[in-house]
Amino acid sequence: MTAADNDRGPAMAAARDLPGRQDGAGTGTGPPAPAPAAAGGRLPGLRGVDPLDVGIVIVVLAVIVTGMLTTRFFSLANARAILASTATVGITAIGATVVMIAGSAVSLAVSQTATVVAMIFLATQQFGLAAAITLGLLSGVAMTAIQGAVIGFWTANPIVLTIAAGFAIGGVATWISGGTTVNPQVAAFNGLNGTPLGLPLAVYVLLAVTAAAQWFLRRTTAGRYMYLIGENPRAARAAGLPVGRVTVIAWAIFGACIALAGVFLAAFNTSANANLGGTLSLDAIAAVLAGGTAIGGGRGSAVRTLGGALLISAISDLLLLRGFSTGIQLLVKGLLVAFVVIAVHVRSTRGRR
Repeated sequence: MTAADNDRGPAMAAARDLPGRQDGAGTGTGPPAPAPAAAGGRLPGLRGVDPLDVGIVIVVLAVIVTGMLTTRFFSLANARAILASTATVGITAIGATVVMIAGSAVSLAVSQTATVVAMIFLATQQFGLAAAITLGLLSGVAMTAIQGAVIGFWTANPIVLTIAAGFAIGGVATWISGGTTVNPQVAAFNGLNGTPLGLPLAVYVLLAVTAAAQWFLRRTTAGRYMYLIGENPRAARAAGLPVGRVTVIAWAIFGACIALAGVFLAAFNTSANANLGGTLSLDAIAAVLAGGTAIGGGRGSAVRTLGGALLISAISDLLLLRGFSTGIQLLVKGLLVAFVVIAVHVRSTRGRR
């Protein structure tokens, strides 16, 4: 079984329990399917090779080799820097993974949402850290859950909807701040910048979020439904699955992850303006795709996304150490995403033959 098949395991398991399954489908009682012949005389074993996995392995090996030729890349201090830069992008990417698995493609309003959450978090510091975090989380969940409801219940196009939402939320950010930087009245957030055992607190939150998301996707009914809905939304609706409700849950989880990232961004920068989110949207999408999650839905895992986020951060760090500009870093990320999209298309096309 390949890694791609393993990512679809929950969907396969849940499909066995779908209403309307007949003729022993998924139960093991039907006749076995004949083994497909190797196309073009190729060895049957080669048909199971995932082009995306091969490509990612090549990229990882290239990073390792180049890192060995780069001063300080494999130092302990640089490893900590890579983990620190992975934290906020990784937390966001874990939420994006849940949404993408459920078939909602990607969101282009991540940066704006994180910015608004950061502003709310900093503006409410005088009420205490717990209250500020709670208000930030609730605002992030509300903004994205509304988008999820429109997508899940009214089948709106996620790309078009999130572009519109990005403009609207960005307008709210400008309105809240009056076009100026938001500074807190008190610094209750100082504890979030702690470094237990030498690592930023956000790194531990990232690991906890990854574990929670992986458990949710694999062990809960809603998580398994997300794989089924992403694999075939029309069939899921026909089978009576609660597509709208599950989609809202996926987007609410996404909103909570964006909000957590916004809180840590605000605490680290100690202020927030309309540009705080930066390239968070694109970085999160790159991390999810580099982790092998299918942009069309139905396949992926939180653990693989964590690996994708680490890979993206390592590449950025490597380019920085070698003196390349931010523009080159963005170019490389864009090329990596383009490669992943092409590899996923090849994989899906080959699977239909």
